[in-house]
Amino acid sequence: MLDQRTAITIDEAKAKIDAIPLSYHTETISVLNANQRVLAETFKVPYDFPNFRRSKYDGYAIRAEDDHDFPKNFKVMSEVPAGAVYDQPLGENETVRIMTGAAVPDNTGKVIMLEQSRPVADAKDQIQLTETAKGSNIVEIGVEYHKDAPLIEAGTVLNPGYLSLLSAFGITEIAVYATPKVGIISTGTEVLAPGQPLEPGKIYNSNGALLAGLVVESGGEVVATRQIVDDYQLLLDQLDELVASCDLILTTGGVSVGDYDFLAMAAKASQKLIFNKLKMRPGSVTTAFIYKDTPILALSGNPGACFTGFYLYTEPLLRRLAHDTSHVTHSTGIIEKPYHVTNSYDRILRGTYRVADGKTYVQLIGSDQSGALGNLGLATCLFKIPGSEKPIETMSEVEVWHLPYRS
Repeated sequence: MLDQRTAITIDEAKAKIDAIPLSYHTETISVLNANQRVLAETFKVPYDFPNFRRSKYDGYAIRAEDDHDFPKNFKVMSEVPAGAVYDQPLGENETVRIMTGAAVPDNTGKVIMLEQSRPVADAKDQIQLTETAKGSNIVEIGVEYHKDAPLIEAGTVLNPGYLSLLSAFGITEIAVYATPKVGIISTGTEVLAPGQPLEPGKIYNSNGALLAGLVVESGGEVVATRQIVDDYQLLLDQLDELVASCDLILTTGGVSVGDYDFLAMAAKASQKLIFNKLKMRPGSVTTAFIYKDTPILALSGNPGACFTGFYLYTEPLLRRLAHDTSHVTHSTGIIEKPYHVTNSYDRILRGTYRVADGKTYVQLIGSDQSGALGNLGLATCLFKIPGSEKPIETMSEVEVWHLPYRS
């Protein structure tokens, strides 16, 4: 008997995905390994920064009381490189040669830049400073950050600049949200693993590599990959095994309405069916459900539909599991080349875009067929052709999803 399904819109499906309750885990890792991870707790400044008064330039430190009647000679008491300290107060018309970043003596009022000095003949311990500076040329204590002020807020995606900032305070470890662990199941008796001899009526598993790469690109960790024949009990066994170690399980194939589409059966019998039919092509049979408290996204076995379904539904969920937001940006654009195919459902095309005069222009690249995969590496965006009995007019405005890490 044909499975009767209730189709919902793309927006409705995305809202249902966004409403899936998630649990989050944190872990403490090395700052050096924290790039692109999400900070789990607000990091507060442990002490005033800088924590000592330091020179902005190479030059000579003098007292405020001696800052007059230039040019004048000063007695050079010491040389202070970065990392060293001159722990004596400066006396009248005394100076120290100071390097950029070095701590100035406590009673320093100003640093005269090196360019405003010249040697004194026959007096090695003397230096003539020819003019005063406009400012103090001293970086004061706490000028950048005060103790206990928020330095980096929880939920921030760490980047090399933030890692540098943490390292500047001597921090070696930081609490971040754990990387989501993802299991992938490719189904289909007709599917061969790459490397096996090609057989009549068989195809190689391309979706496994596709999904694994997209998971890593989207901030997840692939902890298990499975390729199984069409067998309902075998599918349930694999799901039972993976829910123990995965935050999310992705499947490909087996979601249509045929006698061997066992993922569709598992979804109907699951803890909670979220949706199993969408008003979109390709990928109308994309399915989402909860199995033993673990979200499952069952994507089409057709590569183009699998690719589209991942970016529309899986990527936002995966980013949310990492306590991040989707890196797929949503906007509008103008379709600049004719597209004559019509359908009662919205059609999502894999395309490219360009920006000119402040406007985004999109066009189909390669095939629009759900089984085609030649354009997966070339597409920089997805865009929607609204369902209609008439072809869309060229130069019409359309919804656009810009894909991350592609230009």
